[in-house]
Amino acid sequence: MEQQLRSIEGVKEMRATGYEGGANVTLEFEAGFNVDKALGDVREKVDLAKPDLPEDTDEPEIHEVNFSLFPVVVVTLSGAVPERALLRLARDLKDSIEGLAEILKVQIAGDREELVEILIDPVKVESYGLSVVDTVNAVKNSNLLVAAGAQDTGKGRFTIKVPGLFEKVADIVTMPVTADGDAVVTLGDIGTVRRGFKDPTTFARVGGHGAVALEVSKRTGENIIDTVAKVRKLVESERAEWPETLRDAIEVGYHNDRSGNIRQMLGDLQNNVIAAILLVMIVVVWALGLRSAALVGVAIPGSFLTGILVLGAAGLTINIVVLFALILAVGMLVDGAIVVTEYADRKMSEGESPSASYGLASKRMAWPIIASTATTLAAFLPLMFWPGVVGEFMKFLPLTLIATLSASLLMALIFVPTLGAAITSKKAGGAENAIAKQLAGGEGGSLAGLGGFTGFYIDVLSRAIRHPLKVLLASVALLVCVQVAYAHFGRGIEFFPDVEPERVKLEVKARGNLSTGEKDALMREVEAPVLQVNTERGEFNAVYTRTGEDDQAQQADDVIGTITLELADWWKRRKADAILADILARTKNIAGVVVDTRKDEAGPPTGKPVQVQLASRYPALLGPAVAKVRAGFEEIGGLTNIEDNRPLPGIDWELTVDRAQAAKFGANVDLIGRSVQMVTTGIKLGEYRPDDSDDEIDIRVRYPESYRTIDRLDHLRAETAAGAVPISNFVERRAKPRVSKIYRSDGRRVMTVKADVAAGLLADDKTRAVRAWIEKAGLDHRIEVKFKGESEEQEKAEAFLSKAFIVALFIMAVI
Repeated sequence: MEQQLRSIEGVKEMRATGYEGGANVTLEFEAGFNVDKALGDVREKVDLAKPDLPEDTDEPEIHEVNFSLFPVVVVTLSGAVPERALLRLARDLKDSIEGLAEILKVQIAGDREELVEILIDPVKVESYGLSVVDTVNAVKNSNLLVAAGAQDTGKGRFTIKVPGLFEKVADIVTMPVTADGDAVVTLGDIGTVRRGFKDPTTFARVGGHGAVALEVSKRTGENIIDTVAKVRKLVESERAEWPETLRDAIEVGYHNDRSGNIRQMLGDLQNNVIAAILLVMIVVVWALGLRSAALVGVAIPGSFLTGILVLGAAGLTINIVVLFALILAVGMLVDGAIVVTEYADRKMSEGESPSASYGLASKRMAWPIIASTATTLAAFLPLMFWPGVVGEFMKFLPLTLIATLSASLLMALIFVPTLGAAITSKKAGGAENAIAKQLAGGEGGSLAGLGGFTGFYIDVLSRAIRHPLKVLLASVALLVCVQVAYAHFGRGIEFFPDVEPERVKLEVKARGNLSTGEKDALMREVEAPVLQVNTERGEFNAVYTRTGEDDQAQQADDVIGTITLELADWWKRRKADAILADILARTKNIAGVVVDTRKDEAGPPTGKPVQVQLASRYPALLGPAVAKVRAGFEEIGGLTNIEDNRPLPGIDWELTVDRAQAAKFGANVDLIGRSVQMVTTGIKLGEYRPDDSDDEIDIRVRYPESYRTIDRLDHLRAETAAGAVPISNFVERRAKPRVSKIYRSDGRRVMTVKADVAAGLLADDKTRAVRAWIEKAGLDHRIEVKFKGESEEQEKAEAFLSKAFIVALFIMAVI
């Protein structure tokens, strides 16, 4: 698959993961790629690779991936109803929600696939002289729909078919396996046939109570508020169609709803925009007077409206970065209007008419205003070409400022002069105060004798003009001193600031050959003190527990489950760091468990801030190198929640077949493998689709639970031509170290070491310390070291911003 996919254009990195029973390949494209084109290219290459895949491989699935740590909303269903009814409703909701164009994927936690299970009694099988192969073949050969063709009799044409598909469980029970004279042995005679569920792999709980949860992830770039609103509306409409008994018994909850927080943030920013406008207007009224302030004030809503229209025409949404840009633009977009109105007032003070004054102001001040605005735009113009994920995140800032400030230029040179000439009376110019007239040259051009702040400013300016060289040297010295002072006393550089989160996630880690039940028992042990914290302080709006691996999140291999905490409003609780410290203190004594804390990322999802990826064409070198780097992480200090993706400690049972010895008993690997499957997950016989299900249900055969043990492997008997033979005669069982997953990046084996940074420390400082330590450690030259995550994006940003600064200076100098 990698060989085919590597030729796709625009791929930034190709990551592959191989694990027991499957594999996946993740293609990361350059930021801003065309999703539809990329999906089409991937489908084309996957079709080319299909013929080379193993025969038993399922149909490859192609999905768009969103590595956001948290889904946008989690819909939970809970209540005292049968599990089958709850899962049926959850699956129907999943299908309906995934039908929305904005939704990327819906994952059901606590779901179990349906199954028709045939539990064969091995004693009865042997007593009838049957074998596993006979049973499997009998069922497979009877669960068929044979299209027997068509018959043309000359007087008509008729299609003939032989329908033999199972339609209900009773058909499977009465399925004949063998016959001897008039006696027929059916599946019901040698075992129990029942319709149930596959063994559970995930569990979900809300507030400690069992539930089925639908984790909804949206597509990148979709409006989160509209998406969650559509999901809620769809769920409520589907709920209205449920039978009344189920509607009353099932409680539907919405948790981790991110749209509420986004709506609140946007509301706060809108209030900040309004407050900024009011403050600017107060300053303008105080400095210019009411009439001039009214003209200047027109430029603010006019520029905002034009800028937002430009963003809408470009297909961009109003988001947090856009609102920040509007706050930034408020103080700059009034500059041109102030210059025009001030010049016009001066001309009116000299006796010119309003229309002539504003006409002169528009003409004489045009080039200074254009130059001033253009130099401001030049500083932001290079940011439009910011590459990478952060560039896609920040592109709204330069676009908004350029659109808004360009609109303010039109307002200052066209709309404000036109409006000022229309509403200003001829007497307005003569009503100016004495200071304005004196500044305009009305008292013989003398500026002496002015008092107040204006007089103080003129006095300071006069002294500075008399000593230009000293002022220049002082400015340069101040510039240098500020940089040196910040380098020594400043807090450093932080790429993504640490903000107070609205939700946090606890990743529970445990190692070993743990069953799903054991994992859930450990999750309950960790969940108990978390619920106790909420009982004591009431700091969580919801506690959502999930046992099992999350396919969407980039988690470590030893994560057995997660607990997502939806925090109460910040003024009702402690700081998130204090809450997490309390939880960690209460869970630290749980044996065999490590709790890792993750906060909701405010910027683009980059994972843990410090990440080191080791790659090599020689896989044997990676394990020791990762151990060495991890030891370096511990030595440096200040790094928490350190993890790596080396193979986890554990064992796999390997059954080695002596083929020569097996042949003496008439056995082969296929027969032995089928016998072993009977004590594990069973052998798939086929599928059938009952009337009450939209999906096909697997039919599997295996031994009862009492026979499915490790010891049973040594006592299995394979039915051969020579009779039932213990497989221990030619099979040796050995314990081998388990290889949980194999990771590759761009065709090479990789391993990664990740860590969080302790509170109060900067990720940039720790990344530099790790980089310096690795350089001194002297890793094998055949190992390539790459810093990923936040540091990777920061390096790209620093390199781009340095170039952008030089380009901006050049453009400003030209202007």
